[in-house]
Amino acid sequence: MYDAVTDAYCYEGTRVLKNKLNLIDQSTLDMFESAMTTQRSDEPLPSGVLDVAHYRGIHRHLFQDVYEWAGEWRTVRISKDGSAFCYPEYIEREMKALFGGLQQENYLVGRSSDEFVNKAAHFLSTLNAIHPFREGNGRTQTSFLLLLADNALHPLDLTKLVPERFMDAMVASFEKNETQLVLELRGLLK
Repeated sequence: MYDAVTDAYCYEGTRVLKNKLNLIDQSTLDMFESAMTTQRSDEPLPSGVLDVAHYRGIHRHLFQDVYEWAGEWRTVRISKDGSAFCYPEYIEREMKALFGGLQQENYLVGRSSDEFVNKAAHFLSTLNAIHPFREGNGRTQTSFLLLLADNALHPLDLTKLVPERFMDAMVASFEKNETQLVLELRGLLK
């Protein structure tokens, strides 16, 4: 659960995100969100050129059935376990810089598998620190990473992903240690 300051995204007096079905019980919302995003992830993702607009489109696609704000940058400050994510007033700038760098790196095309996982881990770590959406950042990151890996001819096999280990690696990368994340990504290569 995220910590947020005066969160207009939540129903008054709760930490439950406002949603299209007006579900105010967190466990019911979690089940609905999981069902809808799983269904949407089985569909083809929106096409695009691996840029900021494409990334937003992926979030919109995955969460369109659940939240009115799907695909829109968050407007509140959030943190998790005391670690603050990028302030909303800087999200646009940071996303443009991150994705501009990815474009300059030719979307990691032509890299060796080692170079790919190192650069992909750094990209993913930075993207996670920005955390541009109020909810659904991890699922959007994973969907985008799969497209990026396929495009760079380094496809990933998510059936090898161990969620707890991957989450630990993401937390470590937030604290500027990407070693574990590199190892996790290397283990996902097909």
